[in-house]
Amino acid sequence: MKGRSPLSAPAAGITIAVLAIVVLAADQLSKQLALANLDEGVAVPAIGEALQWLLVFNPGAAFSMGEGVTWIFTIALALVAGAIVFLAITRVRSRIWALVLGLLLGGVLGNLTDRLVREPGFAVGHVVDFILTPWMWFWTTPAIYNVADVFIVGGMISVALLVLVGINFDGTRGERPAAEAETGGADD
Repeated sequence: MKGRSPLSAPAAGITIAVLAIVVLAADQLSKQLALANLDEGVAVPAIGEALQWLLVFNPGAAFSMGEGVTWIFTIALALVAGAIVFLAITRVRSRIWALVLGLLLGGVLGNLTDRLVREPGFAVGHVVDFILTPWMWFWTTPAIYNVADVFIVGGMISVALLVLVGINFDGTRGERPAAEAETGGADD
């Protein structure tokens, strides 16, 4: 990252927006293809037993937990999307943060779209899941997910790594000087 100047606010915002749109489009297109070509509950091998297509409608969060409080997940997804947009506008100047947050935002918007527009209704819609990896187990349930989930999980792991490595939203490493941290930086 040394030698590169930080992104301008518009460049960071555009990067995040374009990546989010690409991921959202890929997620929604893949869900439409799954809906058009798969029968609910019928596994179709893609790569033997390791990867299969299995159409399910997830009323809850990961592994269908929290089925009775779907509206809470809708609010949480909307808050995460709002936080990413806020960061994009006010803080992000790093290319790596723009990349990670753009991909994460696209995943969040993919599942939020399902919650808002799919049956059984607004804010409680079921998320379309269709990727089955039987070798990935959570308690007693195999992992069934979608493209948005891949970007959400990958994005959150990347956020954790960026924080652990100490890369700031502006691309600098480590803690910012105290005077700059208090004022938000002269170039923010």
